[in-house]
Amino acid sequence: MVMVLVVVSLVMGGVLAWVNHITEGPIADQAEKALAAGIKTVMGGEKLTVVANDTIHKTIDGKEVTFVVHKTQNSRKQDLGVAVESTTMGFGGELKVLVGFDTDGNITGYTILQHAETPGLGAKADKWFQEGQKGDIIGKSPAQKPLVVKKDGGEVDAITASTITTRAFLKAVNQAYDAYANKETDAQTGATKQVNKEG
Repeated sequence: MVMVLVVVSLVMGGVLAWVNHITEGPIADQAEKALAAGIKTVMGGEKLTVVANDTIHKTIDGKEVTFVVHKTQNSRKQDLGVAVESTTMGFGGELKVLVGFDTDGNITGYTILQHAETPGLGAKADKWFQEGQKGDIIGKSPAQKPLVVKKDGGEVDAITASTITTRAFLKAVNQAYDAYANKETDAQTGATKQVNKEG
């Protein structure tokens, strides 16, 4: 009986490893395509090129957090601004957003790359803060004033019944701006190889 269980465990382990190996490439390709589409979306949908990708490590509340800053240019090689990947903890788990900033630090757009928020409540973050919506943050600059919910003395309307998700989202956006502006003195930056992507 023990021998049978050992054999079954080994076979199942092998099958799982094989499936993981087979799906690893397509999953990575899909994530890369989603990121490329996200950069285009948050930077205004123009034809653009990603001219640099910087990985920035910051210590926030005693924990190391990693940001990726994608610098973009238009077809005339003029700077459009940056798209920043930022992750924080939401109500249900990690909340990862991609936020676009123009050259003056104003928010041009955002998209949710990953979340584990409650469907129908916290999951509304993908639309709630878009232009023309109740929590609209587009065009605002965290440089002038950090984005904070009204309940905490700020100016942003929280998602109905999802204040925790709203706080997490705004924290991710504010931290994305700080990474872009490289505000923290304990931050370490490491530029990755320059990558050009036509979108």
